[in-house]
Amino acid sequence: MWIRMLVAMLAATLLLIALLSANAEYRLFMPGLLEGAVLTAEITVLGAVLAVFMALIAALAKLYGPLPIRWLSTTYIEIFRGTSALVQLFWLYFVLPQFGIFLDAFLVAVLALGLNIGAYGAEVVRGAIVSVARGQWEASIALNMSRAQMLRRIILPQAFTAMIPPWGNLFIELVKSTSLVSLITLADLTFKAQQMNQSTLKTVPVFTLVLLIYLAISLTVTIAMRLLEQRASKGLTRGRVA
Repeated sequence: MWIRMLVAMLAATLLLIALLSANAEYRLFMPGLLEGAVLTAEITVLGAVLAVFMALIAALAKLYGPLPIRWLSTTYIEIFRGTSALVQLFWLYFVLPQFGIFLDAFLVAVLALGLNIGAYGAEVVRGAIVSVARGQWEASIALNMSRAQMLRRIILPQAFTAMIPPWGNLFIELVKSTSLVSLITLADLTFKAQQMNQSTLKTVPVFTLVLLIYLAISLTVTIAMRLLEQRASKGLTRGRVA
């Protein structure tokens, strides 16, 4: 039911964008905004991939790594959770060049947002792993599995289902955080909107379209995560029945 409601909301949002685009006052801004939306989507997807990778590595390192690795993992998590994503963007883009390290603005956007969301995601992964019923751990030990086998075959598949809802929230936060990259000269959706607003002073049509485009992107992410959660839950249920 919830997925159908979300799909209906997405369809209504896209229909409203199409109807507004039929108006000459709104149509003028659509090509540039869609170009910015493509860049926003690219940063979102690549940032999400990096965030998931870093979260998994950091969580496992914090739980099972030797002491120096645990300290390193905890340091990463606390630094990127405890400081602003905007400051992280500025630090990578404006401060690193002072040390002779020059990074492309697009790479900085993906790194900063991916590492920021990954730090939050690491706690999601860690919490999901430790929430798996103790009996599952004991059964794995009884089957004489190594820790790697235990995690891969028993623990992580069950923890995965518990991770999906909070990861959905983090991905939505990632979508919204992409608006910050306009401050490091990237022509994303927000950057394009600001340029158009400054040159035309058409605030209402520009930011109405921007709001609807961001909503469409966020609803797409939410629907994808709900479908993934539904599929994972069904697979887990079939595994338990078998």
